[in-house]
Amino acid sequence: MSEISVKSAKHLKSHILEIEFSDGHKQMVDFAPFIFSSGHPDYEKYKEESNFLGYEIIDGNLNWDDYTMIFPVEDLYFNKILRNI
Repeated sequence: MSEISVKSAKHLKSHILEIEFSDGHKQMVDFAPFIFSSGHPDYEKYKEESNFLGYEIIDGNLNWDDYTMIFPVEDLYFNKILRNI
C-alpha cells in the first residue's frame, strides 16, 4: 500500500468525498462519523461543511489545515475511517 497515493477527491455531499487513488481505485468515504464523534477540539471546526471542504492533497495524502487532520491512505482506500471515541 505504500505505493498508493491519493490522486483526487470530489465532494459528493455533506462530509462525503469520492477519493481516487493512483491505481485508479475510487472509494466513497463518509468522514462524518469520525468528525462528529471525536470530541477533540481540533476537529470541531470540520463539523462545518465549509471548513471540511478546505482539504488539500499534499504529497499523495488528503489533509486539512497543514496536517491538523489526516488519515492513513490505506484507511481511505478501504474506507476504514474509525470513529474516534
